[in-house]
Amino acid sequence: MITIIIKYKGIKANARNFMKEMIDKGIVDKIRKEEGNLRYDYYLPIDDNNSIILIDSWINQEALDKHHQLPLMKDISNLRIKYDLHMEVEKYQKIDDNKDDNYIRK
Repeated sequence: MITIIIKYKGIKANARNFMKEMIDKGIVDKIRKEEGNLRYDYYLPIDDNNSIILIDSWINQEALDKHHQLPLMKDISNLRIKYDLHMEVEKYQKIDDNKDDNYIRK
């Protein structure tokens, strides 16, 4: 599994307006229905009104690569430009070890 965390930063309410338009235009629903998508969720930082966080997970790199090749990515790119957003991106790959299980309450 691959997880990408994107922090979208803008001025005033631009990041939140971007998120709202992504949802209202149905782009988020389309991404969630893509083969290999496990998660596509936005979060609002409690201490930063000018940013949003996206957590985006895929079953593997191949599924993510297919997502990046879709025409839908042009729509997303255009919205990023429209709202003048800048991004900080982190990418993680799940590893299977149980070393921390004693510290996790399930």
